[in-house]
Amino acid sequence: MNRMRIPRIYQPTKLTTGESIELDSSASHHLTRVLRLKTSDNIILFNGEGGEYTAQLHVENRKAFANIIEFQNISTESPLDITLLQGISKGERMDLAIQKAVELGVNKIVPVFCQRSVVNLKNDRAEKKHQHWQGIVINACEQSGRTILPTLQPSAKFADCVSSEIEGYKLSLAPTATQHLNTITITGNKITLLIGPEGGLTEEEIIFAASKGFNGITLGPRILRTETAALACIAALQTLWGDFRS
Repeated sequence: MNRMRIPRIYQPTKLTTGESIELDSSASHHLTRVLRLKTSDNIILFNGEGGEYTAQLHVENRKAFANIIEFQNISTESPLDITLLQGISKGERMDLAIQKAVELGVNKIVPVFCQRSVVNLKNDRAEKKHQHWQGIVINACEQSGRTILPTLQPSAKFADCVSSEIEGYKLSLAPTATQHLNTITITGNKITLLIGPEGGLTEEEIIFAASKGFNGITLGPRILRTETAALACIAALQTLWGDFRS
């Protein structure tokens, strides 16, 4: 069975071998209306707590059920424990940064309000945007074969986020920095990466982050968009110290 060709569905409930569960309306619509799967087709379920379950679909009266067959103790997690502090950017740029960061193996994402963030998120709008981003995290896990659901924290102010107690090695992307990733030494597996929004971090923010223990790095002479910078840096981390080496 080629698991990467079988639809993977996130179900945030207890999953037990031998039981049948009704899938929620979103999963049901995706499997039966979009993918046009039928009764007895194979699917994979995971609840984000590790491992996944092979199952067979059963469609009845426009409802979809999953007959859970077997638990697979599969891990696709990186040895690196990466937290991404991503400066909040507009629309698709932020969506792309979150989606690809999950695919590349980050464990935690914190949307950060920076001085150059132009997105206004207050009250109900903030909650709706968080739910939207959470959906992107889930879809990226379904697509990429991850079995652990990364944590998406509520949006935070720059100063509060950078000043919080953070374990491990701390990096910030700063175009004026002289260090490159291959010139630093990282001990342990916990890495926190700070990326600015459109326009990057301000000089004031870079200095403040440095005072809180963030090591400034550069990704080279070219100017990268915020979403490109995050993905390039995470990929480089995985290449140097993570599972891109294996």
